Amino acid sequence: MAMKTLLLFTTALLFLCGEIEAQEEVNVTVYTTTESRSLDLSKSELTLDSHNKAEIIIRINRSVRYQAMDGFGAAITGSSAYNLSLMPAEKRQVFLEETFSPSHYGFSYVRVPIGCSDFSLSDYTCCDTPGIENFALTKEETEYIIPILRQILKINPRLKIMGTPWTCPKWMKVESLESMKPYDSWTGGQLNPAYYEDYALYFLKWIQAFEAEGIPIYSVTPQNEPLNRGNSASLFMGWAEQRDFVKNALGPLLAKECPSIKIYAFDHNYNYDNISDQSRYPLRIFEDPEAARFFAGSAYHNYGGDREELLAIHDARPDKGLVFSEASIGEWNNGRDLSATLLRDMEELGIGTINNWCQAVILWNLMLDSDQGPHGGPGACATCYGAVDIDTETYSIITRNSHYYVIAHLASVVKPGANRIEAKSDTKEVLNYSAFENKDGSLALVIRNTGEARHVLFDDGEQRFTYTIPARAIVSLRWGH
Repeated sequence: MAMKTLLLFTTALLFLCGEIEAQEEVNVTVYTTTESRSLDLSKSELTLDSHNKAEIIIRINRSVRYQAMDGFGAAITGSSAYNLSLMPAEKRQVFLEETFSPSHYGFSYVRVPIGCSDFSLSDYTCCDTPGIENFALTKEETEYIIPILRQILKINPRLKIMGTPWTCPKWMKVESLESMKPYDSWTGGQLNPAYYEDYALYFLKWIQAFEAEGIPIYSVTPQNEPLNRGNSASLFMGWAEQRDFVKNALGPLLAKECPSIKIYAFDHNYNYDNISDQSRYPLRIFEDPEAARFFAGSAYHNYGGDREELLAIHDARPDKGLVFSEASIGEWNNGRDLSATLLRDMEELGIGTINNWCQAVILWNLMLDSDQGPHGGPGACATCYGAVDIDTETYSIITRNSHYYVIAHLASVVKPGANRIEAKSDTKEVLNYSAFENKDGSLALVIRNTGEARHVLFDDGEQRFTYTIPARAIVSLRWGH
């Protein structure tokens, strides 16, 4: 009896000293941000428990599965790369580690312009001298974008990169397909069908040039905002043009030379800029089976219309993926006021797009300076903010805006390859959320609370725990790995 008592005492003492852990305790990682910034991506740890008392119960069901997730991130434009290059090297490394490391916030997908965008240091393409043999990367790629991407890839070697052009070379443009007059302007115009093969080769040469620098490309879209004639660098490309360009030139070439690269159609607004004959743009392309086979899906922006369009496109073609590829904040939508933007943008751009079947969320400029630039010429956005802003005196002081929080809260707990799964509550409340199962078996939940603090029980059928979600906050949780 004395020996048994001694053994029990020793076991208890070892447990208290941490040498033996309770097997039922599994850590829950939690990130919390309030709109007041009283909690600012604050990280904490919980342990699973058996408490049953809570105001709300959210039940997670692994067996009901939706789309697989590709990743989350923001655009590395010429402007973003330039601003990053001006940061002191140590501070830049710290920021990029924090942003892209899979063990930290884990941004995993970026969008890069093919040539210039409206956030570049100048208007240009990589082949401004007529003749596709004159293709060459420019200073904007070689001195700014590529070095930054290399630095990010050292931190996160599995980073996905989407390439998108704002315009073709001007020598490939015509004023319209009716007049076929040459069109010497960065803004507007249309692609001359006579140059379809050359323009497809332009894409391939850009992909190969980046890959030669150790930067693999994951996906492309044929044209940024193809219905927008007024951007500082732009090209009108109606659905029939995009269908024919991809079907007859870009699709076959990439399928032969780099078949792993995904092509996403459209890359513009939910409302198709209210152009009636362009409505449901991707679906019109997909009606042609020869063209559809080259497309992985379609990409959308939110500058017009409603995200319910995503659900309509998915329901019509569930075999095709969806990517949310651009949104910006700025003066027009209170972009620097977190109390006005945090909850709004998590609903609109994060949870709202994912629950409507998007496999990825990529927002606009990762970093702009505190003067909202640098940006392009007439037609470019002079009132935009970045996901973060950097001061123009020392290039050392970073201010996070809502878009950074949206992506960080998603990417920190939802890893590439995760599946969205079912999550339900019997209570109609001020919470909305998305749930996921990661490839390692861990579960993740991202929640938005627009009301007062709520005490919530999370139940995945095997394990349960409680957490009080602060008032007017977003919370990310990961457990079970």
